[in-house]
Amino acid sequence: MNKPELLAPAGKFECLEAAINAGADAIYLAGKEFGARASAQNFTQEEIIKGLDLAHLHGKKIYLTLNTLIKEREWSNIYPFLKPLYDHKLDGVIIQDLGLIDYLKENFPNLELHASTQMTITGVYGAKLLKDNGIVRIVPARELSLEEIQAIKSQTGLEIEAFIHGAMCYCYSGQCLFSSYLGGRSGNRGRCAQPCRLNYTVSYQNKYIAKDEVMYPLSLKDMCTVTCIDKLIEAGIDSFKIEGRLKSPEYVAGVTSIYRKYIDMYFEEGRIRVEKKDLDKLKNLYIRSELSEGYYFRHNGDEMITKTSPSYNSSDDSIAKAIAEQYLKPVDKIRIYGLVTLVVGEKASIILKYKDKMINEEGDEVLEALNRPLSQEDVIKQLNKTGESLFEFEKIEVQMDNNCFMPVKSLNELRRKAFNSLKEYLN
Repeated sequence: MNKPELLAPAGKFECLEAAINAGADAIYLAGKEFGARASAQNFTQEEIIKGLDLAHLHGKKIYLTLNTLIKEREWSNIYPFLKPLYDHKLDGVIIQDLGLIDYLKENFPNLELHASTQMTITGVYGAKLLKDNGIVRIVPARELSLEEIQAIKSQTGLEIEAFIHGAMCYCYSGQCLFSSYLGGRSGNRGRCAQPCRLNYTVSYQNKYIAKDEVMYPLSLKDMCTVTCIDKLIEAGIDSFKIEGRLKSPEYVAGVTSIYRKYIDMYFEEGRIRVEKKDLDKLKNLYIRSELSEGYYFRHNGDEMITKTSPSYNSSDDSIAKAIAEQYLKPVDKIRIYGLVTLVVGEKASIILKYKDKMINEEGDEVLEALNRPLSQEDVIKQLNKTGESLFEFEKIEVQMDNNCFMPVKSLNELRRKAFNSLKEYLN
């Protein structure tokens, strides 16, 4: 049995770092265009590239949500938006618009194509159609039972990415036009106004079905599957997806860390035992009303609706503070070994080693010192000034002549070239 990928959301860079620190295997995010969460902060192109470097060096993946319906006038923007990310080894794109499939296959042939839940794949035939057209992973409609998802998996061989936690839509995934009709804000363009979270008067035969004449009949409880995550693992789902690109870094880190704990527990012990403190923590991390397991084990029912309030529970400040202290910090740098060789009249050289990976880079010619020669301590001190680089030295050894000299600029350039070479090699 393969261990499923734990896929976390990121609406901004701090969430990406929080997800990595909390144990996510992959992160999904959007750029400033084409993402179905327009109100999230989202990522600049430069931030996505930085995120790709960071994730790949730590063995994580990045998936880009390109999941709005594309207007004709926007097609010319897709190539310049994606090309730098593709060149930087973006791991996949999540799409809704069928028209994108052939375009992406032609222009970005090595890019994995994932079908968004907004494609509303509800059965084997739809999944097979997408597979025949180049899709390698689908996010099924959230309204499917576990049995229906297993049928798609077994009969198509496609990777399955399924939601395990977070907000739920009342409608079939991706098929709601309510927001568009009421206010001209389309959910399929990332601008849903969430009319399902509003209160309504509900009557039957001219009698109100609510004490105060108002209720929330369209507001689903948030999904939480941590107590049945063993069943989802056994069903063969490939990727467990946490909803929440509009939510805080504390939410991302807290939810990711708990699911990481119980996925690992299952594979270590063959079972899970969910602690009450972890359920309480999840309930205090932006959950609407009570928890629900979604549609995996039930078709429908009024117990899935919040009814009295769609508002998020107030979060526990002490929980948020503890999460922030543990996870909300820059991701640890990659610790490497370095060997520098300085011989007068020859080019400076440096070997960098990370685990079983090694690169060798050369720099400027080493000069003979006219006054004070460099010492080993001088070289080590300068090379250790790694700044915002993704690497830091665990150990540096220096082999050098006694009368060497190199300008600080040359040592910095040697380090920069070597770091870039190692980064490309590891990616």
